[in-house]
Amino acid sequence: MSQYVPFIITASYLLIAIIIGWGAGRGHNMRTVEGWGAGGRSMNSIVVYLLVAAGGVSAYTFMGSPGWAHDKGVPALYVVVYLAYMAIVAWYIGPKVWNLGAKYGHVTQSTAIADRYESKLLGGLTAIVGSVGGLAFAVIQTIGAAYILNVMSFGLIPTWLGVIIALSVIAIYLYRSGLRAIGFTNAFQGALMFVVAWMVGLWAVNWFTGGFNAAPIFERLRAEAPEFLTLPGALDDMSYAFWTTSILISFFSIWQSHWIAWMGAKSARSLKRAVTYLPLYYLVLIPMIVVGFIGIFAYPDIANSDQVAIQMAVDNMPIIVAGLLGAGTLAASMSSSEPNIHATALTYSKDVIQPLFKLSDERTGKLTRWLIFPIMALIIAPISIMEPASLVYILLIGYGFTGQAFAIMVGIFFWPRATAAGAIVGLVAGAVVTTLFSFVFVHPLGIHAGIWGLAVNIPCFIIVSLLTKPVSKETLARFFSADEKTAAEDPAR
Repeated sequence: MSQYVPFIITASYLLIAIIIGWGAGRGHNMRTVEGWGAGGRSMNSIVVYLLVAAGGVSAYTFMGSPGWAHDKGVPALYVVVYLAYMAIVAWYIGPKVWNLGAKYGHVTQSTAIADRYESKLLGGLTAIVGSVGGLAFAVIQTIGAAYILNVMSFGLIPTWLGVIIALSVIAIYLYRSGLRAIGFTNAFQGALMFVVAWMVGLWAVNWFTGGFNAAPIFERLRAEAPEFLTLPGALDDMSYAFWTTSILISFFSIWQSHWIAWMGAKSARSLKRAVTYLPLYYLVLIPMIVVGFIGIFAYPDIANSDQVAIQMAVDNMPIIVAGLLGAGTLAASMSSSEPNIHATALTYSKDVIQPLFKLSDERTGKLTRWLIFPIMALIIAPISIMEPASLVYILLIGYGFTGQAFAIMVGIFFWPRATAAGAIVGLVAGAVVTTLFSFVFVHPLGIHAGIWGLAVNIPCFIIVSLLTKPVSKETLARFFSADEKTAAEDPAR
């Protein structure tokens, strides 16, 4: 019976998440886009901090990054680098996003884009292209949750059933409480993940070395398998170019889910305070990557490297620690799946379906909540059950598409001369190139497909913008200062 204690602890998390998420919407109107989509802009700094932090630190923290460390070695550290850059973007851009949203009623990224460029078509296209990345991320997390339930139940719960269980639990509280459910469950999840990651990492180091100094692990690697300590890694498939451009495309990506999470803060000041400390939370990655390095020696022939940390816990750790790791990994998966399902439903209803069918705000608010069910049932669940690739590679493909909105972001915050025509041409061209270089001619010259997409996207964006008429002076006045408006009115600047 004791062998099932880790599974019981892991499964208990599902009940806790339902209780927290269901209660999060109490006292708030969840029948409106504002209430369900942005949580009424009512969450404090601590909740927003853990919402954003836990949303970024996901299944690949406990599964993907140890898996890459196990298979490749130091290429796994790209995650640490790009998350630090993303924290800088959140610190600089987040408060600007909040101010614009609070002043002009933006809830989604695509709503702000449609407003700035005076083009609902561009807003809809951005919603669709950006959702590719969000849905890919949701698939990663769902696969991760299913893995956990499968391993912790000793195979009694097959992957397909794990997918259904995880999505069903999310659906219950996400439908009920929207962004507030995500915020409050992520607050619990974030605290749990941080504690569990360091607990497991320190235990694994002590188990493998007899102390709490990780140096012997890397000294043994240097002596026996030095290819794990340098690029292109042990599998010789992570070149300097691909490693660097993977970081770049991640840096250029501003996710719909992040944008919406920023909107949930009480104020711009509260948001800035929250994101200032994001890099401290991202230290949670370090112990789990070290666990992956230990797995090189402890589990050299494991069939699925994404499960190396979980397998190590089940086989060797005290049952309570193993159970907490299962719960923490499940929390990591769900904390990042929820925001992307929520953001996709919100932006599809608000930025695609509402303008297309001219729905009222009231009908759109009702539709938004229901839209999570077909997204889960028709897109996320089937792809997750097929398990198309390793967790990190799915993420990298998603970033390629999300990053195509980077030029559009430049036009919102820095370049008044940008036009809807330029943004549309650039976005479509970049998405086409990213698709071709992700699935047909895979990452030419070792450069990430998303960077190739931007290499085409940005020139198209600039050239077509300079050849077409800018938006009205009234719109520019709402987004830019007087000096920037002058630049917009003078195409030569």
